[in-house]
Amino acid sequence: MIKQLPIMAEAAQCIRAEGLKTALLSHSLCLGDGEGLLPLDQQHFDVMVESHQEGMPRPNPGIYKLCLERLGVQPQESILLDSSSQNLKAAAQLGMKTVKVDDPEAALKELETHLGFPLKGFVPYTRSVRPGMEIPKDRLQKYLGDVLGAHPSAPLELRQFDHGESTRSYLVKFGGRLLVLKKEEEPPSGPSGPSVPREYRVLKALAEAGVPVPPVLALCEDRSILGTPFYLLEHCAGHIHHAASLPAVPPRRRGAWYGAMARVLARIHSLDLGAAKLQELGEHGNYIQQQVETWTKQYRAVETHVIPAMERLIQWLPLHFPESQKTTLVHGDFRMDHLVFHPDRPEVLAVLGWKFATLGDPMCDLANNCMSFFLPAHFGARRGLRKCDLGHLGIPTAEEYSQMYCGHMGVERPENWNFYLAFAFFRLAVMLQGRHRGSLAGEEPNQAS
Repeated sequence: MIKQLPIMAEAAQCIRAEGLKTALLSHSLCLGDGEGLLPLDQQHFDVMVESHQEGMPRPNPGIYKLCLERLGVQPQESILLDSSSQNLKAAAQLGMKTVKVDDPEAALKELETHLGFPLKGFVPYTRSVRPGMEIPKDRLQKYLGDVLGAHPSAPLELRQFDHGESTRSYLVKFGGRLLVLKKEEEPPSGPSGPSVPREYRVLKALAEAGVPVPPVLALCEDRSILGTPFYLLEHCAGHIHHAASLPAVPPRRRGAWYGAMARVLARIHSLDLGAAKLQELGEHGNYIQQQVETWTKQYRAVETHVIPAMERLIQWLPLHFPESQKTTLVHGDFRMDHLVFHPDRPEVLAVLGWKFATLGDPMCDLANNCMSFFLPAHFGARRGLRKCDLGHLGIPTAEEYSQMYCGHMGVERPENWNFYLAFAFFRLAVMLQGRHRGSLAGEEPNQAS
């Protein structure tokens, strides 16, 4: 009752990172005047129950039933940690698994055995490594020691980023350093084929050109280390906003976050390709035609049945290609959840997700970025703004946002803007169709879209 044990708080974060729920059951969380009795961070818990308030002090089985009800789980799907044998006995009679807490560290080791994943080493946006995606730690430890010139005595720790991508992304704790490792899948997926060496070279060039990207460390194309090519970055700590409504930012400040996003996109599109050594990244001109052909072929490869709307779009897009296309560096998948923001101010610390980067029409990036205004709030990994009261949220409209960007670039929004939006949604539809085809085949869904 004096302090929240840091190891328990971290364990709760690790548990929730796996998609599991946590509940706190206490006899009295608050004093009579409402002042908090326990210095607990409530964000670690999905449910908080006070037996005193509910009129069912432990070990009354009713209080455990209430907890389970509010969590929405069955007794056999739950584990109770408690220091009281009497309380554990009552819970066990309902069918709950139990862990006796005499020593917190020993209790967590027992809990790890039940759950099958580690309960320490939590870093935001990561989870334990998924089954089947493990990588050989001993070979990686030796490689890191050779490349970084450091040989920490503690074994390295691995976690995996929770945003699914076709390139597997891991967080590596090596001595006192946090690194990001991105590894090629085997075989490479998607229309772009192998991406890791190419993406590494893009990131290196961008870092040298002053674009905010994580610091680049090394590329390894020796397959004897991890089986496929991989590269290493320094971990860039900050806040990634998965919801376009920016719930973690006060409403009056959200416009500034959107302004920062528009500024960094304009900065990417304003790069001098020659100075940044990016001229070889793609051809000049015909970008949209090539993209439409590539994504149409990809759609045909994953098609499961005829969708009339997609057939109409496949016919419509080539008839409405823009007459003139500017050529800049394009990110290829620019959106809010690919940006690492400073925790407290509207500053983009790093732009992530460069797999599709090439030379092309910058309006394609802007349209991709604007899709969130038209996607529903519960659209998978992308949480959109459709049907939201943007004024109430303090967020610019799609029109206002795109004008912000055009102001930075010193250009007008093109008359055929709807073509760019239609193409952005076509590409997203192809990705979703690929996921649907994969799910029918029983494959692990790729959540990159």
